[in-house]
This record gives sequence, structure tokens and C-alpha cells, in this order.
Amino acid sequence: MKLKQLLWASALLSVSFGCSDSGEEKPLGKYDNGILIMNEGSFGTNDGEVFHLNPNTEELLPNIFEAENSRPFAGLIEDMILEGDRLYLVANTGKVEIVNPGDFKSRGAVAAELDQPRSLAVNGSKLFISDYGPYDDNYGTPDSYIAVVNGLDGGVVSKKIAVSNKPEALYSHGNYILVTGSEENKIEIIDATQEAVITTIDLDASPKQFYAEDGILWIYATTSEEVIFYTLNLSSLTLGNTYSIPVANATKSIAFDGDDEMYILTSSGYPAYNDAVYSIDIQGNTATAMELMTGSGFYGIGYDDNLDQIYVANSNAFQGNGTVTVLSETGAVIRSFEVGRGPSGFLFY
Repeated sequence: MKLKQLLWASALLSVSFGCSDSGEEKPLGKYDNGILIMNEGSFGTNDGEVFHLNPNTEELLPNIFEAENSRPFAGLIEDMILEGDRLYLVANTGKVEIVNPGDFKSRGAVAAELDQPRSLAVNGSKLFISDYGPYDDNYGTPDSYIAVVNGLDGGVVSKKIAVSNKPEALYSHGNYILVTGSEENKIEIIDATQEAVITTIDLDASPKQFYAEDGILWIYATTSEEVIFYTLNLSSLTLGNTYSIPVANATKSIAFDGDDEMYILTSSGYPAYNDAVYSIDIQGNTATAMELMTGSGFYGIGYDDNLDQIYVANSNAFQGNGTVTVLSETGAVIRSFEVGRGPSGFLFY
């Protein structure tokens, strides 16, 4: 399996030139090789930022958005989506910043009419942004929606499509946008042309993330006591197999290793925060789980498909900066290093 979205890993580039849309070779940018580390930032301070790591030299460049745009990011980063020659930084404080992946220079933004955006998908020339919507008096989110923006470099929200409470990950396929409705255990399918929900699939668990391979879409979902993987046939948009693994307290964080293995985090939550890293292996009709590491404060996970290494982000309870620990596939610690506030995700080039 190969990583598709933020917490999915893709192979590191080892060449020094890339291709433009015209097919001509062009020099790669400063940040085109290596690993981007998403630091969510601290609530109230809104100091989210992105670091760049060269895994070969271990050189770490901090705050690259501010360094390249002469202004702070000024938000809490929820997701980081690479689509073609654009990188979308989704801030749950109400905006999306769009940059060139190679030099991190700003291309545009969506900075109005969003409430609590969570993720993003591209379909044709449109952006579809999942958003919790505003909180009501009881901190519920009854007005969750998918925002539509006409233009890959941002602009205004042209429509808000009502969906179930707390939409998270999105997946674009053909003329459809698939939405994980995390609170009401639904997959909602949007027709990108009509900009309307046309089908709803009910699940027995809360869907968190998508991952596609060979015409099959994997849906990662959780209950309090289990991790569940559903498969969905992309040609028929119908559910296929279901795999249940008795792992409790799984978070939404997941990484795929480019084969048939996944890495997830669990957390008992406040006040103990007994956390763990698990590997999950699916072979045929069998799914097994193995605990690789325990600790406290685990906040994000990624997988380097080139070096076969697992990256575990630790928020350190938001008491100062976070750390990243690099593990082998068997859970042996390779190294650790300090990053920004609230590290929560990785993007591997």
C-alpha cells in the first residue's frame, strides 16, 4: 500500500529534477526532498507551523511557512494535503493556506466563511473542505458541512453542503467526494457536479481515514473496544469485506507501510494517557495486531516507505515543544529529536 493523504507515506524522491505539467524537467525546490512535519500548535496561541527534515543528514529546518512568507502561519494546523503542485495546509481555526510544495511560497488561501475545517480534497477545479461548523450552546456540531471553493488556489466559499456531524477525511474519486462522518458512523457520497449528497452508507464504527489501492478503498474506523477496517469497491461504491481487531482506545492517527501493514496509536486519555503504538497486519481474511511501543503523549504517526521507519509524534502534553521518535518496524528506537508545538502528522516525499 502507498500513502494517499496526510498520515500516509510515499517514497522519498532520490532524483534532483522533477517534471512540469509540460513534461519539461525542472530543478526540485528546497523542500521537495525529505519529510514535512506538521506541528499543530497550541490552542489560544495559534502557533502551528511546518518543519522540514532531511532524513539522510538529519538537518531540521523549523517554521518554514514563516521563513518563506515573512509572516507566521497564525493558526492551528489540522491537516496537510498534497495535490499535484499544491500543498494545502488546513487550519481548524478557520482557514486553508495554499503553498508551493517546493519553496513553500503562498499561492492563495481560503480565509472566510469557514468555521472548523478538518481536511480537504480536490475534484476537477474545485476544493471540497470538511468543516465541523460552529459549536452550539452544548458544544455540539449540528451544522457540519462540506465547503465548496471554485479554484485550486483558494477564494471564497461558493456553497456549504450539509452533512452528518463532525466530518473528517475526504476522498475524491471520479465525480464523487466521499466523506467520513465520524460522529454518526456514516460514509456520505457527494456528487461533485451537483454539489449534493446522493448516497449514505451506515457503519458500525466511527470512520476516521481513507486509503485507496487497486480499485479498493480502505476505511479505517474505530469503536471504544475495536479497530475496524472496511473495504469499499470504487467501481460500485458498495462495501466489501470487514476486518475487526480487538484493540481498544484507538485514535484517528494511522499510517500505511506500502504493503499490507498499518500502524496506529491508542490512548486511554485523561488523566493517565497510557498510549501505545500498534502494527496491524492484514493477510487474506485474517487481521492481527502487535504492540510495538508504550508511553504517554503520542499524537501522530507516519511511515517512511524508503527507509522502512515509523515516525511517532509526541505532544509532551503541550508543555513546551513536542518530540518525534523514529522506530524500526519491530519497535526499536532509532533516534528522537525536538520539533514544534503539538506535532501531529507527517508528509513524506
